[in-house]
Order: sequence, then structure tokens, then C-alpha cells
Amino acid sequence: MDLSRPVAPEPYALLPVVPSFTLTSADAPAGERLDVAYTVDGENVSPALAWEGFPAETRSFVVSCFDPDAPTPAGYWHWTVGNLPASTTSLPRGAGSADGGLLPEGAFQSRSDGGAVGWEGAGPPPGDRPHRYVFAVHALDVEALPLDGEASATVVAFNTLFHTIARATLVATYSR
Repeated sequence: MDLSRPVAPEPYALLPVVPSFTLTSADAPAGERLDVAYTVDGENVSPALAWEGFPAETRSFVVSCFDPDAPTPAGYWHWTVGNLPASTTSLPRGAGSADGGLLPEGAFQSRSDGGAVGWEGAGPPPGDRPHRYVFAVHALDVEALPLDGEASATVVAFNTLFHTIARATLVATYSR
């Protein structure tokens, strides 16, 4: 099958502009290829993330990972964590486990587009061009979104938009 298609735009460039802050990951350095451990070909665990420099008025965070290069009309959500307390400034490796045991109390995970609760590692079609995995931390002006793990990643993203006061992104790649 021929998967030739235009390159999708950076997803957050299509949304209203908000201030940025810093997102880093020793496990998934910006601009580099994801280690196989964070993919469906390896351990399928979420990478550690850390952030700083967000606005003082931040009341909570949403963390997500989105693949705009998936061969679908709407990309592919790999991970969404909602209602992280404002005191949270990092997530450890493996925080995206299905049981959510490493997440702070009150946080929830939506299902990935593949139907899994929590992190679904990178798994682009074999032979396709390298896919971008856009990790984002959204600083919100509310303590909690009126959602839980039953909300789809798209519903969480939609609700997040109206409360985002700043956003940090980091892009890693993977191909098979």
C-alpha cells in the first residue's frame, strides 16, 4: 500500500497562541528518535517528562502525546492524562501504566486511539516515513476539568483548549 501523503502541520500551531514554558525528557530528547522501550516494539512504557517555567496562576495540567503523522484524517492520540495538580512538575518513566499507580491522586488517563487505558507506545506502519510524537503539557486555569477517564482524548483536548494559559511541547520521532 502506498502511504504517500502531505506532511501534517504541527498540531498546536493550528490553535490560539499561548505562552510557552519548558518541557524536557531524558528518555525522549527533543528532536531525537524514541528509544524502542517507549514503543509497541519494546517495553511500551511512557517516558519520563519534566516541566518548568509555567505561569504562577496555573491550577492544573493536562499531559498528552499525539502523532499528527498517523495515516488517518485526525492523527492518533497515544496518551492523555488529565487533572494533574499544579504541584506536579514531572511524571516518572512508566507513569502511563494502565493502573495509573504512578500518577497523583485525582489524575485520570483517557484511552488511546487504539483503545488502551494509559500510554500506547509509538507504532507507525512499517515502511512509513518517521512519525512525530508531540508530547505536550498544558497549564490550565482550573483545578480540574469536569471529565474523567471515560472521556476520549479528543474530548479532553477540546475542553483543555478553553482553559489553557500556557503550553510546552517536545517532539520525538519513530519509524519502523
